[in-house]
Amino acid sequence: MNTIDISTVVYLPPEEVYDVLIDFPRYPRYSEHLRGVDRHGDGSAGTTYDLHFAWWKLTYTARSRVTDTDPPNRIDWRVVKDIDANGHWAVEEREPPEGREHASTVHFRVEYDTDSVNPSNFDLPRLVSLSWVVEKVKPVIEREGQRVVERVVADIEGERRPVDLDVETR
Repeated sequence: MNTIDISTVVYLPPEEVYDVLIDFPRYPRYSEHLRGVDRHGDGSAGTTYDLHFAWWKLTYTARSRVTDTDPPNRIDWRVVKDIDANGHWAVEEREPPEGREHASTVHFRVEYDTDSVNPSNFDLPRLVSLSWVVEKVKPVIEREGQRVVERVVADIEGERRPVDLDVETR
C-alpha cells in the first residue's frame, strides 16, 4: 500500500473544521483535477460520492463511500470500485498559540494499492500502458493532497496564509 499523510494546524475549533471537511461536494474548489462531485445520501456513514477527475488525457469517476463518522473528530472513507483505496480526515483540538483563540490539527490520510488497478477499467490512449500512467499519477496524487489541504485551510479560516504542512509518504 502507498500512503500519503498530510497534517497542519488550523486556527478554529474542531466543530467548525469538521463542518467544512464533511461537505465533499465543495471539494472541486480545492482540487486542480476534481471536476465535480455527485452525492448519494445525506453525508453520513453510507453516503456514496461519484468523484469526477480529469488529468492529462484521462477522465475517471471514482466512487467513494463514507464508512464512518465521529463528529467533530473523524471522517473515514473507502473507494468502492476499480482500486483498493481508503483514507480519513482527522481533527484534534490543540492548545492555541499566543494571539489565537482556537487551534486544531487536521490530518488527511490516503492509502492506495496501485497493484489493485485493473487496466480494463480505464480507457487509455493507444500505446500508453497502465504502469506508465500509475508512475506518473503517484506524484500528482501527493501534490493534489497538499493543494487540497492548503485550500481547505484557506476556506475554513476565510483567508489564504502560508500553511506549514507535515507530509509523509510511503
